[in-house]
Amino acid sequence: MAASLPPDQHPAENTFYTTVYRRLIVLVAALALAGTVAAGIRYGLTMALSFLAGAAIAALNLHWLKITIEAMGGQLPDKARSARGVVVRFLLRYLLIAAAAYVIFKSTANSVYGFFAGLSVPVGAILIEAVNETFRALRTRSDIQE
Repeated sequence: MAASLPPDQHPAENTFYTTVYRRLIVLVAALALAGTVAAGIRYGLTMALSFLAGAAIAALNLHWLKITIEAMGGQLPDKARSARGVVVRFLLRYLLIAAAAYVIFKSTANSVYGFFAGLSVPVGAILIEAVNETFRALRTRSDIQE
């Protein structure tokens, strides 16, 4: 059973956001893979694994942020359970990042750079998606004017 949309949100908007989120996930995965390979070639296995750990945590965080935003927007049917989940995910996200950073820092201080670079993978994906949407909007606008 599909969740009902708020009165001010149209199905076309929901489809747009779903499509953008799917593209972001693909971009995050592609950047994580490319970054892991590049880090492995340039800096070795330890740095590659640190980058991959950071990218994995960042991808999980992106997913949890999506769920949090949906819950805050009232799109999840069970409000009491979702509110509890929002708080747990909020706390867990930072505990997970802190634990991973601690383990990596204890193994080798140089690998922390790879971990933090991996955490920035969603930023790169969002920038790529922003450029993509900008060009798409400009192309659509020029098609309308012709």
